[in-house]
Formats: sequence, structure tokens, C-alpha cells
Amino acid sequence: MLLKILLPFRVFSVTEHVARLVVQTNSGSLGFLPNRLDCVASMVPGILEYETAASGASYLAVDRGILVKKGRELVVSVRQAVGGVDLGELEKAVTHDFLHIDERERTMRSAMAKLESSFIRRYAEFYHE
Repeated sequence: MLLKILLPFRVFSVTEHVARLVVQTNSGSLGFLPNRLDCVASMVPGILEYETAASGASYLAVDRGILVKKGRELVVSVRQAVGGVDLGELEKAVTHDFLHIDERERTMRSAMAKLESSFIRRYAEFYHE
């Protein structure tokens, strides 16, 4: 299979001859083999594992995203990905970096919602005067 890992602004990696892939979803781990039917899966922050005959098992820490399998092509689109370090470091990256960023995003979105509602309320008051 051909595995493409895409980030918002660049291609993280393209790997050919992938024998298997395992990703984390809302429902748990999901494995992909070459003859699996085409599908789409929503991914959660976790460890992505894939295997090739040439390099063996490889691991990446990935943030939320989506995986699309069509034919022999796997396309993984995620917000962030980290590779090239040992498995323990990848787990730390997932728990510290990706999940911590999610908490900051929630706080930021809450603050933005308050600003937007305040702006709308003041605009409505100004319009009725």
C-alpha cells in the first residue's frame, strides 16, 4: 500500500510498500491490510504504527485527523505528527503536546465565543438606540 501522511501545510511523509497500518480511533485501534475494503476513519491523538518489508515497524505520534483508504492508497490527514524518536518519547508527545494543545484550544474558543456574544449584544443595543 502507499501511505501518505499530510499536515495542514505540507506533506509529512510518503511511504511505499506498507504491509499494514494501525491507527487509534474513537472506537479503539483499527488495523488496515492491503485487501481491506475502502473506508474512512476519524482518528484521535495517539500512536500510528505501520510496517514495511524494508524498514520493519515504524511509529509516529499523530494528532486528531482522518484516514481515507481507497484501493491500495492510505491517506492520513492530521494536524500534527512527530516521528523519528523512540516509542516512549512518542507517547510523551501525545499526552503532553497534543492533548495539552486541545485544552488550550478549548479555552481559546470559549474566550472567543464570549467576545463574539458580547460584540453582538452591544451591536444590537447600539442598533436599537
